[in-house]
Amino acid sequence: MSSASLNILMIASEAAPFAKTGGLGDVLGSLPAALANLGHRVVLVLPWYRSVQSVTGRLRLSRRKIFVPFDGQMLQVGFRSLDQNGVRILFLDVPNYYDRPALYGEQGEDYPDNAERFGLLSRATLELVRHIGFVPDLIHAHDWQAGLVPVYLRQQLWADPFFANSATLFTIHNLGYHGDFPPETLRQLGLDSTLNGFDGLEFHGRISLLKGGIRFADRVSTVSPTYCREIQTEDFGMGLDGLLRARREELHGILNGIDLKLWDPSSDPSLAVPYSAESLAGKQLCKEALQREYGLPVGVETPLLAMIARLDPQKGIDLVLEAFDSIMQRGVQLVLLGSGRPDYEQRLSAAARFFPEQARILLRFDDRLSRKIYAASDLFLMPSRYEPCGLGQLIALRYGSIPLVHATGGLVDTICDPQQDETRANGFSFETLSSRELLATLDRALRAWRHKSEWQALVQKAMSQDFSWDKAARDYVDLYRISRGEA
Repeated sequence: MSSASLNILMIASEAAPFAKTGGLGDVLGSLPAALANLGHRVVLVLPWYRSVQSVTGRLRLSRRKIFVPFDGQMLQVGFRSLDQNGVRILFLDVPNYYDRPALYGEQGEDYPDNAERFGLLSRATLELVRHIGFVPDLIHAHDWQAGLVPVYLRQQLWADPFFANSATLFTIHNLGYHGDFPPETLRQLGLDSTLNGFDGLEFHGRISLLKGGIRFADRVSTVSPTYCREIQTEDFGMGLDGLLRARREELHGILNGIDLKLWDPSSDPSLAVPYSAESLAGKQLCKEALQREYGLPVGVETPLLAMIARLDPQKGIDLVLEAFDSIMQRGVQLVLLGSGRPDYEQRLSAAARFFPEQARILLRFDDRLSRKIYAASDLFLMPSRYEPCGLGQLIALRYGSIPLVHATGGLVDTICDPQQDETRANGFSFETLSSRELLATLDRALRAWRHKSEWQALVQKAMSQDFSWDKAARDYVDLYRISRGEA
């Protein structure tokens, strides 16, 4: 396969540290730089959200504007640029659409014009790269917010010589979010009404921007090999399994990585004491520091469980609630960090009040605190109903917190139970999604924890595993070349 460098255009709605609500932001915060490190030229396009300015400061607005055919008019769009880690990052500046308190909505409600906001992201990006003269060999669009990029290229720009040699890859980070809107939205997006059909964007009487990306991209990928197989089934396909099966020859699974410099307990300034796989004493001190900070009885002889998650049904919160009393009866401590559905927040807080010496429910997102929890904990709970890849278990491994997971999606690809293979074991997993199986697996993990020398060896093995972006970036480059017909 060719080793020539590529011009790679990335389009997404978020990327750490500029804007992030979940795993998508983490991926786009690391993958572009990993590709640039391999010698490729990468341009990343993001919206100029209000939150971005707190990270970048006042970036200069380009003197020249681009004009984008959108919603029946030629819309004037500004942009700002930043070079970071070998990547050129371009921010689309349209205050009416992006200068808002949040990325997608407020107080549990999506912004009603999200279709136009992210349709413009897709369409304006294509005009922007033409404006700066960056001819993309590969256009990589992420999730429903960029799902219209392949649609605009196929429907409006198919004869444009600027994009004549540009292949497209659409990556699904979570099939559970479709980007569904009323059919009349097509007109506002400048797309033909014929796309409101089975072979277009139509999905149960609405239009789906996610379906548009899947349907019209040259290749489609998702973020782990197991999730790639799962989404082709009725159980996990979210109504799109038929289309995904139809495209199975063009469908690929590439496991996400993590930034090993960003997540490193030997140099993490958030931690009370640094530590490494070779020197684990600091991990016990991190545990004691967290116990003191949150008023839990201090001592390394009590197993500390952690959960860091969005409080959403996907994350298996209902299993934790069902098993809460039984978990506490096992004499453990539990620290849960996250926010989400109000009913989950209320029920978890209520459950924890019965165990003031054991449980702390921290209803917020806090990056610094999450690092302290990863470092302090012995076991990391991740009983997800489905998990496209999962980053929590990878970070937990890096910090020596042994994952206990439901065997689904990327959790299957990254966590090996001793019952599967003792030589490769790095965590514990259960097949059947039930509180009974969760508790049975917790019991196995706690028995292992009591054998200190074996547990320390397991922790050291977990911390030594390589889930860096290097392999994933190389896999993406191979897929880019396949998308271009170079294989």
